[in-house]
Amino acid sequence: MTSDDIEGQLAPVYERLKLPEGRLELMSGIRSRRFWKEGTRPSEGAILAGRKALLASGVDAAEIDFLVFTSVSRDMMEPATAAFVHRSLGLGPHCQIFDISNACLGFLNGMIMLANMLELGQVRYGLVVASETAEDLVKSTIQFLLADKALTRKTIKTAFASLTIGSGAVALVMGQKKLKNTGHRLSVGICRANTRHNHLCQGGQNAEQGTLMSTDSELLLTEGIATAQMCWQAFLEESGWDKESISCFFCHQVGRAHAQLLFSTLGLDPDRNFETLPVLGNVGSVSAPITLAMGIEKGRLAAGQRGAILGIGSGINSLMLGIDW
Repeated sequence: MTSDDIEGQLAPVYERLKLPEGRLELMSGIRSRRFWKEGTRPSEGAILAGRKALLASGVDAAEIDFLVFTSVSRDMMEPATAAFVHRSLGLGPHCQIFDISNACLGFLNGMIMLANMLELGQVRYGLVVASETAEDLVKSTIQFLLADKALTRKTIKTAFASLTIGSGAVALVMGQKKLKNTGHRLSVGICRANTRHNHLCQGGQNAEQGTLMSTDSELLLTEGIATAQMCWQAFLEESGWDKESISCFFCHQVGRAHAQLLFSTLGLDPDRNFETLPVLGNVGSVSAPITLAMGIEKGRLAAGQRGAILGIGSGINSLMLGIDW
């Protein structure tokens, strides 16, 4: 669904508030985002991605000792969405499963958790999956904006970020080097939290209005990048890497202004940033890892190079992972 498609649905609001056409793409840099077929559950996307990851890895489903589902979207409150993924993928009864959620950074948290378990020898192979379903949020936001006759050019701003969200799924198999040496390694993982600003982006569901989210995009941008700067400095100190040794950056994709300010603040070369934002939008917890996957497919990260995943999520949290490829 293109940004023009969404603005077409919001035409009455645009006309009443005298908003210029093309505003959504101009402000976000997003031309389109993808949606699942109606009724698709998060587990279904995770299952598709999980099968693809298992096939690509050459690891048999019976060898997976750990499965974690990491999305904001979930099938239901109980049981864990991981239970549906586990069953459909045919993973064994010995496989530990659960969900974790940390806004847009859940998948990266899952990678760190699995890496630690591998280092401790607790598991042989593990599978991290995520699948975001943005359809309800975008639909509910459009309906809310059309129904709110008191809406102004100022109050509409808190709903803007909800129109940038897209759907997608991603999965990753990680294992012990001694069992299968691919030459690829998750080498560094750094986290920083700045929860003084946990009010800047909040969302949820209710029976009357569906899924809605309120975001102070401007302040979240400023404080999020300040948190990322703190995390980046810790990353450099912990890893011993320097920024010039990193061939490509794969970021949580939020918006054009966000990427520009992030790279300017951290003193990074924007030409080393691989982007999926214009065609995928903000895919939540799927965003950073799917950008990495697509970057690898397109040859932006080659054998012997280093890559970095940079993530900022509401809360506020920042995660930065270093990969030796």
